[in-house]
Amino acid sequence: MVLMKVKFPFQRRVRLAQGLWLLSWLATMAGAFTFALGVFLKTELRRRSEVMDNAEIHAVPNTLMVVGLASLGINFFSGRICQDSLDAARFPRWKALLPPFFATALLFTLLMLVAVVMSYAMKGNLEESLKIGLKNGIRFYKDTDTPGRCFQKQTIDRLQMEFQCCGNSNFKDWFEVQWISNRYLDFSAKEVKDRVKSNVDGRYLVDGVPFSCCNPSSPRPCIQYRLTNNSAHYNYEFQTEDLNIFTRGCREALVNYYMGLMNTIGAGVLSVFLLQMSVLVSLRYLQTAMEGMVGKENTECDTEGYLLEKGVKETLKGFMDAFLKLFQTNQVTMDPEGGAPNEGAPKEGEKPATSGK
Repeated sequence: MVLMKVKFPFQRRVRLAQGLWLLSWLATMAGAFTFALGVFLKTELRRRSEVMDNAEIHAVPNTLMVVGLASLGINFFSGRICQDSLDAARFPRWKALLPPFFATALLFTLLMLVAVVMSYAMKGNLEESLKIGLKNGIRFYKDTDTPGRCFQKQTIDRLQMEFQCCGNSNFKDWFEVQWISNRYLDFSAKEVKDRVKSNVDGRYLVDGVPFSCCNPSSPRPCIQYRLTNNSAHYNYEFQTEDLNIFTRGCREALVNYYMGLMNTIGAGVLSVFLLQMSVLVSLRYLQTAMEGMVGKENTECDTEGYLLEKGVKETLKGFMDAFLKLFQTNQVTMDPEGGAPNEGAPKEGEKPATSGK
């Protein structure tokens, strides 16, 4: 049973080809837009690669760039096909190329939909990557003299000021690490000795945070040290004080930022996907309508276009049968020396059969 059959008079065929030509070039620009979104997202992710633990989240921008480039090629050829459809003598040369073209175009169009789903589903991987990356960044904050880590302090400070955040989960994460380098500590001072001795690992831990955690909007001068000591500051109570440092963790800030980007990009790419599907559906109608005209003397006759020559189940079954047939044809016969013996070969100890009268 033919699926979604539509009758196409000559004028309607011409309008379909002309409208599809314009739609193809619009989809070409949309493909370039998709590629640009992928490049932008990848650039934003690479900017924070120092505080990310893995590269799995780059699958989204990589997929967007691939489908964007593929969309450029698909819609370019779609425009050429539409032009040749206006001339009955030039269309037949596309007949053999259209089946593999449709298969390739449908594959990359579905991959575009996969990119949309991935952009909404990457929150867990992104959060886990940032959790480990920020933890390491805070741990190596003091290693300004260590090759390969000397940039970590600048990276964390810029990050906390730009996103108005502090620590990994919150500002208390700084209480658990020694973020002041030993070169800036006077180990002859009693306070330093007492703090180092009070820790099993011999670290200098303080209930303080770096300057980049300070909130410039606070009316009170920034309190960086002895944050939990009420008696250390005038008119100060740790439990009720509206702290003049950023209380939001950087992981939460970065996850919100990147998920906002991905959700916006996902909505844009979904629109491109719908546009691309419109191009493929219209091109399928144009193809079947033009094929019905091949071999006829009157090129202005009415033809019929459709999406599938058979029903969905029959079409899928035909594809599966063709795939299985191709798979069976490509099976390699085992070598008689290293595999199963030939069917007609005599078994060991038997004489070959001879014909006797």
